[in-house]
Amino acid sequence: MRYEDEYKRKTGRSAKLFAESSRMHINGVSHNIRYYRPYPFVVRSSSGSHITDVDENCYTDYWAGHWSLILGHNPPQVAKALHEQIDRGWMYGAVNEQTIALSKMIADSVPAAEKIRYTASGTEAAMYATRVARSYTGRDIIVKVDGGWHGYASDLLKSVNWPFEGSESTGLVGDDRIVSVPYNNLDDTARILDQYSERLAGVIIEPVLGGAGCIPADDDYLSGVQELVHKNGSLFMLDEIVTGFRFGYGCLYSEIGLEPDIVTLGKIIGGGMPIGALCGKEDVMACADATKRERSYVGGGTFSANPASMVAGSATLAYLKKNQEIYKRIDNMGRCARDGLADALGGTAVVTGLGSMFMTHFTMGDCRSVEITDAVQAARCDQEKLYRYHLKMITQNDIFVLPGKLGAISAAHADADIDRLVVAAEEFRRDEERAK
Repeated sequence: MRYEDEYKRKTGRSAKLFAESSRMHINGVSHNIRYYRPYPFVVRSSSGSHITDVDENCYTDYWAGHWSLILGHNPPQVAKALHEQIDRGWMYGAVNEQTIALSKMIADSVPAAEKIRYTASGTEAAMYATRVARSYTGRDIIVKVDGGWHGYASDLLKSVNWPFEGSESTGLVGDDRIVSVPYNNLDDTARILDQYSERLAGVIIEPVLGGAGCIPADDDYLSGVQELVHKNGSLFMLDEIVTGFRFGYGCLYSEIGLEPDIVTLGKIIGGGMPIGALCGKEDVMACADATKRERSYVGGGTFSANPASMVAGSATLAYLKKNQEIYKRIDNMGRCARDGLADALGGTAVVTGLGSMFMTHFTMGDCRSVEITDAVQAARCDQEKLYRYHLKMITQNDIFVLPGKLGAISAAHADADIDRLVVAAEEFRRDEERAK
């Protein structure tokens, strides 16, 4: 493939380092999705809206640290807070004031966060959410949606990828207690919830599907599911690890008018440092009280609430709270990106997303009147063409969106970056037309 040949020519040192990495690491990476053909470039440094690889190629970055860097790479206010904290120590393994400060900020803006327990990743937060739901209700069934991604927790590693029928991994047990429902289809979801009503501990949903296609949930779908779940005495859980503090200062669910029992957070609240947070109503979280003989064991981990993550998160949220016009600006860039990409790609693609997030889906045939509202529709799109599209942008335009994934705009991006993104899409469309 032409793009792959060009890519290899400009990333020679990355190729050598990746070969060395592959001798020590499974598939040469430490997170499955970071691998792509022919090999991922190796990053040397980052700043603002850019990352630079070991071959001195500088890319405008829309992957943004798994979408966690809403202020961009190395924002000075976060760097300053980290440097000051590191001088005092970066790992205590004990209660610290930095944790209290961050929790106050979260509790003030996330109504469901009456009690908080930190972890070192979003995966752990989601894992604990299911454990608490089962403990609180005394039931065993957890419902998720087709394509819903909640990390690598064994409880939820099911129905993530097409055809959404079973576990994503060998070595799992008990996945019969995880049930999947169709996203944005309230009638079928209600039927399945009713089928398992006596055993239903809770439902966990992303208000915007992330890895499954950057697809917003219909407000009526979310409120309908919440109503059904609460009538059944089960817990309604929202995974806002991606969406929390992404579209406004707080969680997306508040704008929709929802009242979840549990919310999981991560990414942005850590300011680029490792973090996850299990947030819940006080009566629900009480079942994790470690002073009780019978409790849901919600630990955290060695590095949970480490002071470095806490101060990075606090610095990020403090800046966002003081400068909330950032949201209007990056959301506007997101709209321009979605509209511009759709126009540039003509009838070959549907562009989904919300606010400062966007994703391109290449459908089969003209798609000017097509909508993508669930993971099944997204999975049936042309994934190989999407790979070519993203590799073309990396290779020829120095634009980095992790191949196959959505893009996220940060406060470090500028309108000119969006213009270049649209130009790259126009070039790709013309390349594809000439290749026919």
